[in-house]
Amino acid sequence: MKRFDIGNATAGGPRLLVIAGPCVVESAELCLEVAAQLKAACAARDLPYVFKSSYRKANRSSGRSFAGLVLEQALAALAQVREEIGVPVLTDVHEECEVGPAAEVADALQIPAFLCRQTGLLAAAGRSGRAVNVKKGQFLAPEDMANAVEKLRAAGCERILLTERGTTFGYHDLVVDMRALVVLRDLDWPVVFDATHSLQRPGGSETGGDRRFAFPLMRAAVACGVDGLFFETHPEPARALSDAATQLPLEQAEAFLDEALRVHETVSEAPHA
Repeated sequence: MKRFDIGNATAGGPRLLVIAGPCVVESAELCLEVAAQLKAACAARDLPYVFKSSYRKANRSSGRSFAGLVLEQALAALAQVREEIGVPVLTDVHEECEVGPAAEVADALQIPAFLCRQTGLLAAAGRSGRAVNVKKGQFLAPEDMANAVEKLRAAGCERILLTERGTTFGYHDLVVDMRALVVLRDLDWPVVFDATHSLQRPGGSETGGDRRFAFPLMRAAVACGVDGLFFETHPEPARALSDAATQLPLEQAEAFLDEALRVHETVSEAPHA
């Protein structure tokens, strides 16, 4: 398994990497509040932490949905988190022209699931000098993520994360095939489980979901041997401007991490089949 640093956090090490934050940058104040609480929670548990928030949401269900602040304002908020809270930052990029500005403030760039086959975008992200997290497309077999890895490495990227976030199941639901986590790990790059996007029910005027499945799916994924957890969290999910149905309440984050650690430690101590 490859091991590398993202800022002061280690991916692929013995400790679960935590990538978490609010879905979208709603304000600098929100980002700072969430980052500070998650940094403290992870530090208390000796878990490497990367703050995540999207400065722009390019794939909203409805054209009327909140898509982000003014670009400069949103990127400035991410830079403020990085500088004031002292944690590495991860954010999405959707077009090749976004890679440069995002890379100036972020330690890691994320390729959204719908865009995981976009060769130009992957190549641009790979050339950025940043770590790259690729979300597996809802339409993609896990072994086909080898193509995304190949494109990134051809562009010079040697810090790659692969994230499972559910597979399309019918028209308005996702299902997590835990076998995919095993297949992804065979590619020899750190594998992350997205515990909140996996809960989505896409479609309609806005994406729905059911956050009550976050804990059980997380337990199963950690038991399968993932290297990290991704989740979105908000102090008041019902008022969140994106993914209100699936973000974890911030007050539950510590319990979520404690449960993940219990499973991780149990699996780590168990003899392998």
